[in-house]
Amino acid sequence: MDLGAITKYSALHAKPNGLILQYGTAGFRTKAEHLDHVMFRMGLLAVLRSKQTKSTIGVMVTASHNPEEDNGVKLVDPLGEMLAPSWEEHATYLANAEEQDMQRVLIDISEKEAVNLQQDAFVVIGRDTRPSSEKLSQSVIDGVTVLGGQFHDYGLLTTPQLHYMVYCRNTGGRYGKATIEGYYQKLSKAFVELTKQASCSGDEYRSLKVDCANGIGALKLREMEHYFSQGLSVQLFNDGSKGKLNHLCGADFVKSHQKPPQGMEIKSNERCCSFDGDADRIVYYYHDADGHFHLIDGDKIATLISSFLKELLVEIGESLNIGVVQTAYANGSSTRYLEEVMKVPVYCTKTGVKHLHHKAQEFDIGVYFEANGHGTALFSTAVEMKIKQSAEQLEDKKRKAAKMLENIIDLFNQAAGDAISDMLVIEAILALKGLTVQQWDALYTDLPNRQLKVQVADRRVISTTNAERQAVTPPGLQEAINDLVKKYKLSRAFVRPSGTEDVVRVYAEADSQESADHLAHEVSLAVFQLAGGIGERPQPGYKAAETTHNISNAFGPGTANEHTVP
Repeated sequence: MDLGAITKYSALHAKPNGLILQYGTAGFRTKAEHLDHVMFRMGLLAVLRSKQTKSTIGVMVTASHNPEEDNGVKLVDPLGEMLAPSWEEHATYLANAEEQDMQRVLIDISEKEAVNLQQDAFVVIGRDTRPSSEKLSQSVIDGVTVLGGQFHDYGLLTTPQLHYMVYCRNTGGRYGKATIEGYYQKLSKAFVELTKQASCSGDEYRSLKVDCANGIGALKLREMEHYFSQGLSVQLFNDGSKGKLNHLCGADFVKSHQKPPQGMEIKSNERCCSFDGDADRIVYYYHDADGHFHLIDGDKIATLISSFLKELLVEIGESLNIGVVQTAYANGSSTRYLEEVMKVPVYCTKTGVKHLHHKAQEFDIGVYFEANGHGTALFSTAVEMKIKQSAEQLEDKKRKAAKMLENIIDLFNQAAGDAISDMLVIEAILALKGLTVQQWDALYTDLPNRQLKVQVADRRVISTTNAERQAVTPPGLQEAINDLVKKYKLSRAFVRPSGTEDVVRVYAEADSQESADHLAHEVSLAVFQLAGGIGERPQPGYKAAETTHNISNAFGPGTANEHTVP
């Protein structure tokens, strides 16, 4: 390790005084002008991680659904998954080190992780369309090269595309070809094969309106559309030609405000979807004949996908172990529908994509989605081989179902939630089942819910268990919640501390909006009284503006430098 060169280069990417950042679920995120030193240092860290794992590591420059003036960075581990938790700690340690401590910190990490510094390192880099991204990715490259790492700069990519490239490179091409054309061709071939089997009459040519959040998704979808155009026509909105990234558009905006994005005219019953800024989340929506807006979120996407997979398995005669993974924020109706109607087991994890992904890996087939539209399906290697065999050996209807399943497996990006891949999966399933968007929406009706937050002196007084659904401390709080829940039909409620601020988040659902509102308020009062509430006592009554604000808190995890409420 050439410590002299590192010190010299590091001075060119100096850390602003007093800036402390935390590597969270989404990596680092903050105002772009504060990130130059972080990018350089993440280039260094990626080289160490690559040497330690003897694998290609990815570095993605993006701030996803945050405003255009922000940026961020996250590292991608060998199988396209998120960075290991122990290395998240190293990332925070390195990003916050003072200039004079840089050498010591790098040596510390190398020794702690037994990194062989003679080992070759290879890093792949991608970036989104933010004005700051090109310069910041150059800072990453500076970090990689000063430590002697080799790199490939993919330039503009969606976040899930970079995850895909890392996965392909570390499986020797078994998962796919690590080029953008390889990605387009693998997904499109699977999609076209699937939609060929849909029994649509000729006049039912399928079209979809796509809001691309003025982000990278527009660029990549435009490059890709001619590959799959015989199965689907996409009409792109908020394609980055005039609007600002994520401003009044994108999956996050649509979900939190419960209305269509700006710049998209919707006729009744037209199928529409929105990506987020880096195209790793997707939500669907439509207007009914009366002009009412209907959102189809991650829960309903998971239900459509897992039901279809279960039907194919039944058709083939395979009894594989399939599971759906949700968080406590999943609507109770979705859980009930999956367990009672579809007979698919549902498991709950703590909030945060990495927890869902990890749990989904335990099944032959694991499907996970957060309500915000981030998710995918994972298939074990044994299952993939078994399905391939079935597609070759079985007869007639069984063979057809096995072939469908084989193509569905290829259509998923198993490295990460991917809006483009998920969109094609959904469109294929709707076509194959002959479902309209309204019929999909009607699978079940969401229970009314309410989310609130209560300010407390110290959020650490609340600790939880059972995937955040039960409070362990302070004493008496869970008992109080249990008693309140008994008063309402089809109700449940839970509380969890925020990851970033001294507030406690309250979630309640019940058979009517009025009951959900009352329950949420009563639970808030219990938190205020038993967990050291500060400021004004929670008041009953909700204005319309609060409704949209409160819905936005459903998104689950965030980091200190994210605009999603954690």
